[in-house]
Parts: sequence; C-alpha cells; structure tokens
Amino acid sequence: MNTNGLSHALLLDRKGGAKSLSYEEIQNYDITQGLLWVHFDYSSKEAIDWITNLSGIDEVAIDALLTSETRPRTTILDNSILLALRGVNLHADSDPEDMISIRLYISEDLIISTKKRDLLSVQDIINSFKKSKGPFTSSEFLIELTDRLTSRMEGTIDDFQDRASEIEEIVIDSNNAQVRTDISKIRREVISLRRYLSPQKEAMHKLYNDKITWISEHERIQLREITDQLIRYVEELDSINDKVTLIQEEILSKISEQMNQRMYVLSIISAIFLPLGFLTGLFGINIGGLPGIENKDGFWFFTIALSAMGVGIFYLLKRSKWI
Repeated sequence: MNTNGLSHALLLDRKGGAKSLSYEEIQNYDITQGLLWVHFDYSSKEAIDWITNLSGIDEVAIDALLTSETRPRTTILDNSILLALRGVNLHADSDPEDMISIRLYISEDLIISTKKRDLLSVQDIINSFKKSKGPFTSSEFLIELTDRLTSRMEGTIDDFQDRASEIEEIVIDSNNAQVRTDISKIRREVISLRRYLSPQKEAMHKLYNDKITWISEHERIQLREITDQLIRYVEELDSINDKVTLIQEEILSKISEQMNQRMYVLSIISAIFLPLGFLTGLFGINIGGLPGIENKDGFWFFTIALSAMGVGIFYLLKRSKWI
C-alpha cells in the first residue's frame, strides 16, 4: 500500500481488465472516463481528503466509509448502495472469528471501498483484473465480492464442524479439562462469528429485495443465491453451537454423576464408622467404671465387638438396599 493510504485505484475497461491509476491521477478523475474502483485505508489523511472533498458522494456515505466501527448493513442512497460487510480472517496465525470489515459505496460509475486490514477476497478480484477476467460492471463487482466473501466462510465453518465432531467422539471416554477448554473455545468462536454473520445476512437480504436500476434481474437472482448460502452458514453455526452445548452438558452431567458417586461412597463409610467412632470415643474417656478396664483381654474383646458391629452395619445397609 502507498504512503498516501491508497491500496489501489483501477479504471475498469468493462471487458474484464482494468488500468491502474496513481493517487495523483484520481485527483482529476471524471465520471466520463469510465467505472473507477478506489480502495483506501480509511485512517489515512489522503483517504479522508479524497473521499470527503473529491469523491462527490453523499455525506452519509462519507461518514460510513470513514468510520472505524462498523456493523454489517445495507443502505440505499438514491440509485447507489452503501454497504458494510465482514469477511473471515484467513491470514496465518489469526483467529477466524476476528472478522475483517470492508465498507463500500457502489454506484453505476463509481466504486469506493475502505478497509483497515486486507481481505483475500479483494485481492482475488484484483488478480482477476490482471488476467482480464474481472467484473465488467458495478453490479458484477458487487456479486463477485459478496460471493467470494461468503464462499470463503465455508472452510471455517467446516472446521468448526470437524472440531465439534472430534470432541463429540472423545467426550464419552474423557472429561478432562482440555476437552472442556476446547469446547469453550469453539463456542466463543462460533458465537463471535455468528454475531457478524447474522446482520450480514439481513444486509444481503435487503440488498436482494431493494430495487436498483443497474442491477439486472439475473444478478438479483445471483444475490439471492448468495444470501441463501449465507443463511445456511448461519444455520450451521447455530447447529454447531447447539451440538457443543449438548456435549458440554454431557460432560457436566458425567462430572456431577462421578461427584455424586464419590459422595455416596463417603456417606456409606461415614454411616459405618460413625457409631464405631462414637464407641471408641466413649471408651476412651479416663474415668472409672468403664467395663473391661481391669481385664487384660478387654482391648481384644472391644476390637472384636467393633468389627462385628461394623460388619452388622454394612449388612444392614446392604439389606436396606442403600448400597
């Protein structure tokens, strides 16, 4: 990216190719030159200046393109579209749920996009222009970008499914802390991802339903298919969340059952030794009158009596089906 915050500026030839323009060249851009796509880092001074003073777009769109906090949404401004979308973070050593945002203003003759971090889907479109296989029009660009953003989510959601299935397989034989940590991690990632996909689904649905003159009926059908795919992903995330929740409940149930069994054993032991402890305490006091205190075999008689009592208590508990 240039120091002026311009990631790229492409003048589309409407044949699948595009001509790269410098920041200085877009200063004097005129709509008659053709369809222009500029991609800025919204935090740069030059981006703020160009979008605010030279783009000629609505103030609402300017504010949306330059804001640091975004939520997926679609806004129709006359015959143009204002979009805020999110894509899965697929960069190395990154968390998928740390989704990357992109803000878009799209009209029939101008496309402005802003970002803070790079999206692979945007790079895919740039590469397609280099091969003269890029979109011809604004509507094709819109479909291409939303389709790539949505399609790239599939691998992440499949990974969630696989991880949940693996945990489901081992949870029967294990309830260790690592499994519970893995479950919590999956739930956190799924919830975080769904938090953005749910409003993005609504944004795509609005994009499909609202009438834009430069989006053909065939392209609207394509947008509907992309929306349906996004809806399916949201439903899969809900299913994964339900699955790991059930697994977590199963683990907690096993832990509770084990704890109850241990408490049960301790209760049985207490029931057996409580009366024995009472008797040993009673005969351990140093006062006169205790039976057998003068008998040299008194200790053994007492030990045998306690043993017999312990066996008797155990038999009584067994007969009463307490154990």
